[in-house]
Order: sequence, then structure tokens, then C-alpha cells
Amino acid sequence: MEEKIKNALAEIQRGCAEIIDIEAIEKLIKNFFEKGENFYVKAGFDPTAPDLHLGHTVLIQKMATFQKYGAIVQFLIGDFTATIGDPTGKSETRKVLSSEQVLKNAETYKEQVFKILDPEKTKVMFNSQWLSQLGTGGLIALASNLTVARMLERDDFSKRYASNTPIAVSEFIYPLLQGYDSVAMNTDIEMGGTDQKFNLLMGRTLQKAYNCKKQQAVLMMPLLEGLDGVQKMSKSLGNYIGVTDEPNDMFGKTLSISDELMWRYYELLSSKSLQEIQELKTGVENGTLHPKKVKEELAMEIVDRYHGLGMGIKAKEEFEKVFAKKDIPSEMPEFEMENGIWLCQALVDAKLVASTSQARRDIVAGAVKINQEKVTDDKLNLKSGEFILQKGKKNFARIIIK
Repeated sequence: MEEKIKNALAEIQRGCAEIIDIEAIEKLIKNFFEKGENFYVKAGFDPTAPDLHLGHTVLIQKMATFQKYGAIVQFLIGDFTATIGDPTGKSETRKVLSSEQVLKNAETYKEQVFKILDPEKTKVMFNSQWLSQLGTGGLIALASNLTVARMLERDDFSKRYASNTPIAVSEFIYPLLQGYDSVAMNTDIEMGGTDQKFNLLMGRTLQKAYNCKKQQAVLMMPLLEGLDGVQKMSKSLGNYIGVTDEPNDMFGKTLSISDELMWRYYELLSSKSLQEIQELKTGVENGTLHPKKVKEELAMEIVDRYHGLGMGIKAKEEFEKVFAKKDIPSEMPEFEMENGIWLCQALVDAKLVASTSQARRDIVAGAVKINQEKVTDDKLNLKSGEFILQKGKKNFARIIIK
């Protein structure tokens, strides 16, 4: 029994950035194994965009892990709080969505999460159910649990206050409402990203204030870097892999990440065990496995998860067919370069030309391509991302710009 609990905790802690009250989590797991008692794990999503990307699924996959060890997942769709907008990490007040748009987006979320979660062990909940009934008196009582000074301790608020950027009073209310969700839902564990720490701790504070006879444990997951390997995955930054992306796009985008970033994706997104991942890592380190093959395995796993078993290998075959038609070699030298590098310098650093003046002549002559597209601008600077540089018909290099 002790070994089972130990293994469960190891899997739960995998990839976590921080856990507050691991002892409480261990007790919940122990009660499940010994008495068959279930417990509640909450994660909230404000449906401000209709589609999930792989960055969102880091949390959802951790919720699925908890389901294996007795958790009933409370998948909270913040249809009420979304009309305020979470101020976390924002430099200005967020625009408010209409309730119609929120509900439309929420339906899309519900469809997508069951590609990962077990529907039998999931409660999809909407916080308008209890927050709409809170009333003026209830809201004032709730607000009395937090001082303005404590709220201004938040990094994003303190910066805005110092720079005289407006902060709406409604934004002060947001973390209180998120914390009250945990009171209303009787949550045992709440999960979120590292940027959500203030809001997550509010649940513990309010459960104590409202005499809930428990204080939720808090588990924070790191923010998944996007395809550029630098900034967090985000649709607005265009560095994302969407859950609803077509199989071929999903496969190709996953294959475009750097070899280094691949291991982070394995840890946070793959269903492979830590031991299996370590074996792959060892294989790459000692040269018995090529990084590209290991990356293809990850890409196929991700495609299979969201499009059905067997779709991963189909996407791989299609990807190879397209590249074969374009005469792009599957293996080529890789180079890491600085953001904003001049194209001519990139061609020199990638050993495709001898000098920047030669690079200019080749560009003018139409002999240089980026991702199969001919380049004519010899003053072009390359921003973050991954590119295939080609000079002539047979000289290729993959460059990764961070």
C-alpha cells in the first residue's frame, strides 16, 4: 500500500512548479487507497477564447492523473468571473465579454476537455450558479476578508498603481470571487499556473474565514513555453499548438520545437512514465536514438490523443510525403541564433555562404529561400521561431531563433 501511495505522489508531483500542503494531498490519496474515499480537485477556466491549446492541457492532464487516484475533477467554467476578466499579468483593465459569447466558448471547452478527462469522474460546473446569488450583502461580506494593502502586494497591481495606470474596483473583486468558488464547491485541491498563486491562495484564506473545516491544498504547474521556446504558449503570440489543429499541422508544429524544449513537452504533456522518458533521453545522449525520431514519437502521441489512435502515424507519413515532394532532406545541420539576426549574417553563420556580401548577391539572384519561399529582401531580420534556410537546390540548414 505504501508503495502505491509513493508512486501516486511521484506522478502527481511530476513537472509541478510548487505544491502547498503536500501532506494534505498525501492524506487524500491514502484515504482513497485505504477507504475508497473520493476527493475534489478544482481548476478554473475563464472561457475568454473558444479553443484550448496545449498550454492549457498541462493542467488538464494533471487533473486526469488525479482521477486515477480518487479525484472527482471539478472543471470550473468561470462564466460569471469571465464577465469581469482575470487581471493576472495584465497591464490594463480587460475588456468584458458578453454572456452569450462566454456560454458559446464554454460549450467548446466542454467538448475539448473530455479528450483528456474521464467524463464519469468529472463535474463541469459554472460559477454563475452561486456567484449570481451572492447578492450585495454577500459581496460586501466577502470583500471584508481582504485589505487594499494586501491586494496591492500583487505584482501586477503594484506596477499599475505605481505607473498611474487605472485599476477597476471590479478587478479587486476577481480573486475574492475565485476564492469563494472553493468555498461553494468544497474543494480539497485547487490547481493553476504559477501566475495564479495569489488567486489560488485566496481559496485557502476564504475556506478558513467561512469555517469550511478544511483548507484546500494548492498545486501550481509551470507555464508551458510556446514553439519559440521563450514566451508562454499563447494564441495572441502565435506560438501555440491548438487542441483543434488539424493532425498534419499538429504534427508539424510539434516537430518544429527545439531538441531542448522537446524534453519539457515530454514531461508536461506525454503520458509516458518518467522512467520511459529518461530511457529516451539516455538514448539521445549516447547516440543510439536520433532526437528527430524521439520528437516524432511525441508528435504522434499528441496527434493520437486529440484525433484518435492511428492518426499520428498518418500525419507522420503525410508530413514526410510533403517534404519529399519539396526535396527537403529529413536531416540537416541545426544552428541556434539570436533574435533579430540579419538574414545575410544567418546565412554565413549557418555555413551556407562564405560572406554577407556573397549572401546579398545570392538573395538578389533568387538563390535563397526561407521555408521554401524565395527571399528578395537582403535587409531582412529574422525574429523568433524555427526556419529552414536554403541556398541553391541542395544546401540546407535549420535555424532556431530564441
